Amino acid sequence: MSGTLTPALKKIAGGHSLTAEELESCFDLLLSGDVPVDQIGAFLMGLAVKGETSDELLAGAKAMRKHARKISLQGDILDTCGTGGLPWTSLNTSTASAIVLAACGVKVAKHGNRSVPPKTGSADVLEALGVGIDITDEQFKQSVDRAGIGFLFARSHHSAMRHVAPVRASLGIRTIFNLLGPLSNPADATHQILGVYDPHWLKPMAETLQHLGVKRAWVVHGEAVEGRAIDELSIAGPTRTIEVTPDKLTEMVITPEDAGLQRSSLYKLSGGTPEQNSKAILDVFEGSSSAFTDAIVLNAAAGLFVTGQISSLRNGVIRAQDAIESGKARETLSKLAKATTV
Repeated sequence: MSGTLTPALKKIAGGHSLTAEELESCFDLLLSGDVPVDQIGAFLMGLAVKGETSDELLAGAKAMRKHARKISLQGDILDTCGTGGLPWTSLNTSTASAIVLAACGVKVAKHGNRSVPPKTGSADVLEALGVGIDITDEQFKQSVDRAGIGFLFARSHHSAMRHVAPVRASLGIRTIFNLLGPLSNPADATHQILGVYDPHWLKPMAETLQHLGVKRAWVVHGEAVEGRAIDELSIAGPTRTIEVTPDKLTEMVITPEDAGLQRSSLYKLSGGTPEQNSKAILDVFEGSSSAFTDAIVLNAAAGLFVTGQISSLRNGVIRAQDAIESGKARETLSKLAKATTV
């Protein structure tokens, strides 16, 4: 299928599934820039209409990792990353919890990107916090060494995405690439908290992480009685979760009460501009107690549990709260900013 997706498009149009080899070849072509834009659009639309499968997610993630600017790190490393795609603008909980996790001693490679206004992506809020986002590999490793956390700017590490970005924008719909970002950490994170915007994607994403060789992960979808949902652990209701280990997928439901927290409305996590969201994070790190504080410590507790640092979410919440109240989280943010801007 060199230079063309026509054979694959014919199979998809006929209602047939592609083999693993065909899928990997297709994604390789997409990211190499050797395919006409009309075929890229047809391929992405065909998968979306049919409904993407875990096999397709795996092939896409492998291709993304193959074409990425990779980072090599020793030992276990955690990523906290969600798919986004929420119909509302939220605060950057996964980014804040990643900083808290680093303050607790977990090595973190936070993978993320900018978002389209009015939403605020992890890159946007970190930049507003004074963190350098478009950094060299050496700066990344230095920030991990000094702060326990480094930021992997998706736009820099996945430059091959420039070949499909215009088509994705013109289609104006969610495509498989909206799901591939959290599966394509350039540092090959060994542990992960991965949030999805729709519960439909819990199992496919969990299966894909398992096939990619993750040591342990939680794939989560948070819910709330008011009808909102979130791509992280929810402080407003149950969080549908699949735990991923090399040989097992375990479904479970987690509530704020399991972690010793009271429920709060997701409306209290409504976000705004990068400046507004960064101020909310700083307020928490400087001692403010709020629903956002609870959301941060709950998600940090999940990261502590997945990496084997604690035996219960309640203990994880206590560890995370201590990291904030002691000033360690604020200090970690300062170290991260200094390591990436000098």
